[in-house]
Amino acid sequence: MGDPAGVGPELCLLLLAEPEIEELCTPIIFGDAGILNRVADATGVVPPKRVVGRSDWAEIGADLDSPFVLDLRPPGLEKLKPGAVSLEGGRAAWTFITEAIEAALDGSVDAITTAPINKEALREAGIPYPGHTEILAAKTGSERWCMMQYSDEVTATFVTCHIGIADVPAAVTEARVTEVINLTAAALERLPGRPSKKIVVCGLNPHAGEGGLFGNHEEEKAIIPAIEAARERGIEIEGPLPPDTAFLPRMRRETGCFVCMYHDQGHIPLKALAFDRAVNVTLGLPIIRTSVDHGTAFDIAWSGEADTGSLFHAIRLAVDFCS
Repeated sequence: MGDPAGVGPELCLLLLAEPEIEELCTPIIFGDAGILNRVADATGVVPPKRVVGRSDWAEIGADLDSPFVLDLRPPGLEKLKPGAVSLEGGRAAWTFITEAIEAALDGSVDAITTAPINKEALREAGIPYPGHTEILAAKTGSERWCMMQYSDEVTATFVTCHIGIADVPAAVTEARVTEVINLTAAALERLPGRPSKKIVVCGLNPHAGEGGLFGNHEEEKAIIPAIEAARERGIEIEGPLPPDTAFLPRMRRETGCFVCMYHDQGHIPLKALAFDRAVNVTLGLPIIRTSVDHGTAFDIAWSGEADTGSLFHAIRLAVDFCS
């Protein structure tokens, strides 16, 4: 359900009311029924029809013939205010995602699709992770993982993600670039609808370093060796390309995925081209996880304005991965 003070609860209610989604899968909302009922009252969306308590969850087994809310009831949500960062909201988001991860690991669910969380709220709750991706990697014991942002218009994976710009160059190592290229190539074999299996790798510096003129030779030391090694393994790959020309229309038509060196390098073109349709996927996990590609939208929380586009695309992609 994500952060209960954001648009996550409304998205979940709209999901439960959508017959098309129920034809694809049986949604289970890891959340709080009290919050969902409050949001239903505020927005006019139909409240959840089936609520299951934590103590009954183990007895359900394979009886997943209709959608329901798993009512986890984290403490302190009675006075929660929509659109406000809070310790209680961060703690609730942590409860929802960690319970869902455990259910995926033990096979109770086939995949996880996450609603947005707020990083500041996580920090207030004392959660030592900056976002979903890092939580998932830690809780599943995954050593090789990366973020992928998927859409029909453009798809990107990320060598670094939720770290400051000043910390990026040191994190761009040959080993890490190689790891992300390998995860990307494996994902392209499974993803539907990509124009090709070709991978384009962006440079870190302006003009991809201009032969060492810009930066500290990150291209020469880390990125180029990783590309050359991937090419020797039979991966169709190009780069490093200057990021300001890598995403031109012709390149997008010919490219299955762009490997980006840092968060905004890939997120800016993605959100410019496919803001309400992009899907966040965590590669390298032992479970399937997709997510919306937007934040908690506190400014419109509980207002009836939430857009389900990204969520429904994320669920469809999770189903594709399961098949």
